Amino acid sequence: MPEGPEIRRAADRIEKQIGGKVLDDVWFAFPELSSQASSLIGVKVSAVDTWGKAMLIRFADQRVLYSHNQLYGVWKLHAEDTPPSTKRSLRVRLVAEGRAASLYSASDISLWQEDTLAHHPFLSRLGPDLLSQDVNAHDVKQRLLMPAFKRRSLGALLLDQGLVAGLGNYLRSEILFFAYLHPKQRPDDLTDEQLTRLSTYIVDITRTAYRTAGVTNQEAWIEQAMASGEPRRQWRFSVFERAGLSCHRCGNIITRMMVGSRRLYCCPQCQPPL
Repeated sequence: MPEGPEIRRAADRIEKQIGGKVLDDVWFAFPELSSQASSLIGVKVSAVDTWGKAMLIRFADQRVLYSHNQLYGVWKLHAEDTPPSTKRSLRVRLVAEGRAASLYSASDISLWQEDTLAHHPFLSRLGPDLLSQDVNAHDVKQRLLMPAFKRRSLGALLLDQGLVAGLGNYLRSEILFFAYLHPKQRPDDLTDEQLTRLSTYIVDITRTAYRTAGVTNQEAWIEQAMASGEPRRQWRFSVFERAGLSCHRCGNIITRMMVGSRRLYCCPQCQPPL
């Protein structure tokens, strides 16, 4: 499933395609939405943003189109008269000035009034978004110390969208590696310095992944990995997808484990267990 940085980059592309433009045509596959399609024609797309892994297309009449790609959803951008060749099922099509944004295969789609969006059953459970909202490392540190989070293992906690929205599997491994923390440690176990370092990397690595299209590794380590023949799926990361390879930092062998039924990668030397 795409993580926050990938969804935010998709939102940027959609905003470039139809943002600030008046809709000429709107189509929805689902009956509960199709009856509202015509009412959006002539309405401007005021912004496209994200909250975690959810896409929010905002309209000038204060309505918001919510969508969540889940595992299979994908947005495709194209000219109005040349739809993409795909066997996927079309769910949404928004057209403005001859350009179209089409959503395929997603099933979690709904239309909301702006002032009711906080009551959305998914969004209402999310923590702040690191890419679309004004969040800093101090804010994240305070959240890590909240009663709901401080006694949970970091390996599980960093996938909880209630902490901060948008983190996912590769970000979890990368953040813990750079913070020198083992997935079994808890916020309650950490020193103030460790908490500050963890909070800083939660913000910085997520924003780096957004800027670089998913590359979270350091430049010198990337050059080293490429020189040794590692494919992009490995050299883009510091530890994720690198089980059995040498740690860039200490030379030890990267290991893979399952945490929360999902794979997590770490260095046993840099991230010693408790």
